[in-house]
Amino acid sequence: MAVTNHLQTRYHDEIVAAMRQEFSYDNVMQVPRIEKLVVNIGVGEAVDNAKALDAAVEDLRIITGQQPVITKAKNSIATFKLREGKAIGVKVTLRGEKMWALLDRLINITLPRIRDFRGVPPVLDGRGNYTVGLREQLAFPEINYDKIDKVRGMEITIVTTAKTDEEGRRLLKMLGMPFRDS
Repeated sequence: MAVTNHLQTRYHDEIVAAMRQEFSYDNVMQVPRIEKLVVNIGVGEAVDNAKALDAAVEDLRIITGQQPVITKAKNSIATFKLREGKAIGVKVTLRGEKMWALLDRLINITLPRIRDFRGVPPVLDGRGNYTVGLREQLAFPEINYDKIDKVRGMEITIVTTAKTDEEGRRLLKMLGMPFRDS
């Protein structure tokens, strides 16, 4: 296994030992790790404008370096003029090197670039996973401002093997996630 990413190296060299001591794990395999990153853009206007979906696919491909999957509506909702099976979003699931690279960029470059940034809320989902929402794709340095058609928000879900929110929050804090004081 070639460990090349700064964040991944820090996880293996420092964080595993620190968490093992802090939470009294008997085995190194009990230490929570990051399993995957899921980046998701909901494109509600795709119902009326098919080109919006293409732009979201391209933005996500540039940010993640991987071809996004188009997500489809599971149910029909008449008030939103939405039919079952209609394309309404794009998502990418990252693992391994690409996951560590995006997480590193998110923590050290993207989040600090957000205007009036005071940290992310320290609220996890109850199973040790964390989702951070970004209001615009422009926070990522790889997105060219002149080439975007519309500002789109996105969700980035960090899926961990942590059993509790406390373990998950501690893992993310040690990796450098800028949580705001609650």
